[in-house]
Amino acid sequence: MILNKTNNELIEIKIVRANTFFKRFKGLMGKKDIDFALLFTNLKDSSIHTHFMKFTIDAYFLDENKVIFEKVTLKPWKFYKPKKQAKYILETKKDLLKLKIGEKLDFI
Repeated sequence: MILNKTNNELIEIKIVRANTFFKRFKGLMGKKDIDFALLFTNLKDSSIHTHFMKFTIDAYFLDENKVIFEKVTLKPWKFYKPKKQAKYILETKKDLLKLKIGEKLDFI
């Protein structure tokens, strides 16, 4: 689940953690659809791609305080590098979450 600390809203969505090299490498590749959010941690680089994906995603880039500083929507076969290094990246199916830049999150 996600706790939006900015408005004290609890978002009931499963969080799948991509906290190893293999999990980060695989990401959402090959999935036909998802009803969860993928949380990338232990990042050395915060660039992302949607190669081998079958749907459009929203990616939220968070700083060390878990504040969203950038959001991007990517169709399959795209590449994106945020303006600064992220501590966390949250990927979801497009429009699954209605989060905004500046909101502070916590993951439960």
